[in-house]
Amino acid sequence: MKTILSHANLIDCVEPTVRPDTAVLIEDGRIRAIVPARELGSASDGARVLDLKGGYLMPGLWDVHIHPDYLTVDAMPLADQVTLFGHRLATALTESGIVGMRCAGTHSFMDVAWKRAFDSGQHVGPRLFACGHFLTTTGGHFLTSGHALEVDGPYGWVKAIREQIKNGVDHIKLNLSGGIMGPAWDLHTHSFLLDDEIRAAFEICRKRGFKVMAHATNPEAVKNAIRLGAHSVEHGYIMDDECIDLLLEHDTWYVPTLAISHLTASQATNPFEAAWVAKRGLSPALCCRAEAASDVHAAWFRKALDAGVRMAVGSDIRPLKEAALLEMGLWVRDGATPWQTLVAATRHGAEVCGAGAELGTVEAGKIADLIVVGANPLEDINNVRQLQLVLKEGRIVSDKRHPGG
Repeated sequence: MKTILSHANLIDCVEPTVRPDTAVLIEDGRIRAIVPARELGSASDGARVLDLKGGYLMPGLWDVHIHPDYLTVDAMPLADQVTLFGHRLATALTESGIVGMRCAGTHSFMDVAWKRAFDSGQHVGPRLFACGHFLTTTGGHFLTSGHALEVDGPYGWVKAIREQIKNGVDHIKLNLSGGIMGPAWDLHTHSFLLDDEIRAAFEICRKRGFKVMAHATNPEAVKNAIRLGAHSVEHGYIMDDECIDLLLEHDTWYVPTLAISHLTASQATNPFEAAWVAKRGLSPALCCRAEAASDVHAAWFRKALDAGVRMAVGSDIRPLKEAALLEMGLWVRDGATPWQTLVAATRHGAEVCGAGAELGTVEAGKIADLIVVGANPLEDINNVRQLQLVLKEGRIVSDKRHPGG
């Protein structure tokens, strides 16, 4: 079946412009042609035509650093946790247009389970890239989440990575250092692994052909991750000029997760941020840690951006339907243009997941994972919140154009 999206203001995330009054022809889940609406002619014969009436058509959004809710195993039955995660994922697609997500740590391979469910076509949800557990040391980071696995010694790391591979993951999440959100002894200035542990972990990933998503929050951890072959560096709260040089030299992705250090009550700058902070209920101690790290984090984000480091949007917060939208706002707040932010949340999101050849831009031949919003996000990034339509492989999965109709 052919579908035509007509009279669109197209933002293709290839060129930083809006193409007015454009038509996009979709057939068999792929974009077949992009033409001025006036030139459709016989191409519309037998097609379902959706008049977007000037809505802004663009690629669907990506969030490349997500987790399920922080629920320990004994706080909720595992079946309930898995079900809740699936609901959160589906809602992110239908309510916010998040078409792709990359997991950064889950319990019991629930990300693998939902990836398979969504890929089967029997359930509506985003494209999910799974990592299984968040792998850390004893006394490491993320321990209260219920999604971390503590391992020690070179062979302990190798065995844990092999277990993730056996259970069907797409990539491996390695924790090299502490974080902002953790106990007093878990600091982002600390690195965790011994030299033989980190070398063994990266070596087995390399031998097995699995990319490493590296939690690295200080210069030592960032440099180790890059030099040993990490595909992406997550967080990078503190870096130095050598880190930036290495990111460029090795063409390593950087996912800054600004929300972790930026979203506290004293730092909220708009109603979206203030409402999220009020619901979060972060402890005073963790607020202090976030605020102490925020300015340095923002400064290295800007330096990486200005240097041309490859960067993608990843939120590391919940709920998933709100997370990427907040992170995009923080990118602009910290100095990115709306165009840079849109590219990071679309084209770069697909690329960091290895899906850039098929997804992430509006181009002929690509899979039609698309969204329509009501106003121009190149003028105000928060216009991505005015969601009207979501398509996955050319099929409408959410239509908000006629509320109550």
